Amino acid sequence: MFKVSDIITTPPEEFSSKLQRMVYEAFETLEIPFERVDTDPGITMEDCQHIDAKIGVRIVKTVFLCNRQQTEFYLYVTTDDKPFITREFCGALGIPRVSFAPADKLMELTGVLVGATTILSAVLPECAPVHLVMDRDISESEMFACTDGTATCFVKIKTGDLLGKYIPTTGHKITFI
Repeated sequence: MFKVSDIITTPPEEFSSKLQRMVYEAFETLEIPFERVDTDPGITMEDCQHIDAKIGVRIVKTVFLCNRQQTEFYLYVTTDDKPFITREFCGALGIPRVSFAPADKLMELTGVLVGATTILSAVLPECAPVHLVMDRDISESEMFACTDGTATCFVKIKTGDLLGKYIPTTGHKITFI
């Protein structure tokens, strides 16, 4: 049985990473209310369905991509039911072909391990060169749910708070496709 806690509205008592600490500090500073659940590692689509049911919104899918030379990196946030089609993604952005970035670059630039990829990484200075890309359907939803930088904690915030408060303080701009 996949473990999902009841809804929690306070930060974790102990942070498991620099990113996780920075996320909750940003929520507090920016006065962004949140709900979170602690879980078993949420890796598969089935795991996320258990989390979705408890948190009341679908968890987004976030992929980390790069060009062949590994000089351009992209965090792409989309819905879990949309397949990632490289040709369409690259065409929408007018860029050459991309592929999934290596795990070491994921950790270096976004502070997370595979399975915990999140747009909330934008708060890290190391993430500055990463391009943020979001599916337009996500941007139009009322609520947004993703990992907090770990595969064992998922947060829900208003999409308006993510796009209007959190991301602007990071210096990033988001491209919507």
